[in-house]
Amino acid sequence: MADSFDRAGSDWEALRAEAVEVARHAYAPYSHYAVGAAATADDGRLLVGCNVENAAYGVVLCAECGVVSSLHATGGGRLTHVVCVNGDGDVIMPCGRCRQLLWENGGATLEVLTPRGVRRMDEVLPDAFGPADLGAVDGE
Repeated sequence: MADSFDRAGSDWEALRAEAVEVARHAYAPYSHYAVGAAATADDGRLLVGCNVENAAYGVVLCAECGVVSSLHATGGGRLTHVVCVNGDGDVIMPCGRCRQLLWENGGATLEVLTPRGVRRMDEVLPDAFGPADLGAVDGE
C-alpha cells in the first residue's frame, strides 16, 4: 500500500491497526503463524506487508520484507516508524534478519513498537552492521 498515512507516524494504535489488517492477508499454510507489519516512511507514506510462506521454509518472506519492498517500489526514502503483529494482533519483535533489514532502511533512529514499548532501532539492534562497515572493508 502506498497511500499517504493520515495520522502522525507516532500514532501507534493506528499503525498497529494497519498491521493487524494486513496480517489477515498473510499466507501461512505451514506454520499457521500470520504476521503483519506496518510502517511509515519519511514522507508520510503508509507501508504494509504480510508474511508469505513457501514449502521450502528457508525462502519465506517476512512481513517486514514486504514493507521494505513497498518502500522501494513506491519511491524509496527512509522508514521512520514500524510495528509487527501476529495473527492475534499482539505486538511482536522482528526476527534478527528483519532487524538488519529495518536497520538498513531506517537507521538508528527508526522507532519500533515492541512488546516492551517504543524503542529506537539502535536499542533493538545495538552495534548494528551497515553500509559504513562495507566501506571500511573496501579501504574507503
